[in-house]
Amino acid sequence: MPSPATAKRTWLTEADCDLGALRSLVEQKTDIGDYPSAAGVEQNVVLYDSERLRALAVTAEGRRDIQEELIRALLDGPGIVVLKGAFPDGAVVDGASDAFRALIEEERASSAARGDHFAEPGANDRVWNALDKVAVRTPEVFADYYANDILELISEAWLGPAYQVTSQVNVVNPGGAAQNVHRDYHLGFLSQERAAAYPAHVHRLSPVLTLQGAVAHCDMPVESGPTLYLPHSQKYEPGYLAWRLPRFVEYFDAHHVQLPLDKGDAVFFNPALFHAAGHNRSTGIRRMANLLQVSSAFGRAMETVDREAMANALFPVLLRRKAEGASEDWLRRVVAATAEGYPFPTDLDLNPPVSADIGLAPPSQADTLWQAVTEGWAPERLRKDLQAAAASRALSLREHRPVQLEEVREV
Repeated sequence: MPSPATAKRTWLTEADCDLGALRSLVEQKTDIGDYPSAAGVEQNVVLYDSERLRALAVTAEGRRDIQEELIRALLDGPGIVVLKGAFPDGAVVDGASDAFRALIEEERASSAARGDHFAEPGANDRVWNALDKVAVRTPEVFADYYANDILELISEAWLGPAYQVTSQVNVVNPGGAAQNVHRDYHLGFLSQERAAAYPAHVHRLSPVLTLQGAVAHCDMPVESGPTLYLPHSQKYEPGYLAWRLPRFVEYFDAHHVQLPLDKGDAVFFNPALFHAAGHNRSTGIRRMANLLQVSSAFGRAMETVDREAMANALFPVLLRRKAEGASEDWLRRVVAATAEGYPFPTDLDLNPPVSADIGLAPPSQADTLWQAVTEGWAPERLRKDLQAAAASRALSLREHRPVQLEEVREV
């Protein structure tokens, strides 16, 4: 947690990004004595035997004690736990792997390039929204897999009840390059400028809205490139502004840790932890992981609003006021009150976050409206673009299949 001094900051800037402050956090040692239920500490990461956790969590009191320990590890400790044998039934893991491979082949056959956060489209194999796709195509496989008690134990610990699971399958093929160090959703997906626009208390809030996880679907020796982590880095308050800075990237490259995983192991970590998928240096291991992103139930608005209709109604007014000399600030305020400024949730098959230069998020509805204002689009062009963005998600949800952009344009 931030110190009393840093907690008083209202805004964070790159000037607050002091490498020495990060070093003082990440160079501390994880004390096994703080985690009495753990099997051990390896490279500063807390390791748990999932069978032991299951035995300890049989009673309500034991379950609460385990969850308190997991929270402490993710919040105040190294920010990461490895749960050995989280998915102990190899047949369940293999069944899901088969379903994932079928999806990969289906999408590859459709000739649709699947973007990735860092890799070029097509370099690795990525299945967006695998949760939905597996549930609809192979519901029994889905049920066996997501009935997992360890997933529930840690998700409920970090987020409380009514959490929501999403899943993206990632296969890094031999030779697949490592990712750049980064933090994750929410603030971690924003550009530097946009992240800095959020006050410091939102930087402290963002990590507790999401739990990141990965389930190993094959044995992952170090040469296959399992994820690189910087334990304790989640406690560094300006980290959402620091992870792109060259001196922090260099420090991560020199001091990260990397743990091998066995099939069925799971890793869960605070989304603010500095991390990056590793380079697959093997000659024959197609490193498959099911990337789990579990979200708080509270990340939702109270009312439903038809912002597409609002954007179309306000667009002629914005164009007229711009022609009459309204300031850019005035126009931006109206756009912010009108359109959806956040691009998630979205259909990541159609709107993949592929450009790290502008953040790891696709354009929002507000981005589209602002582009239309600045470039002087015809109202019909804006209407079609907004309609296409909305229709892409509606079609994919209704038909339970990847939707091609041409289909959306016809709606």
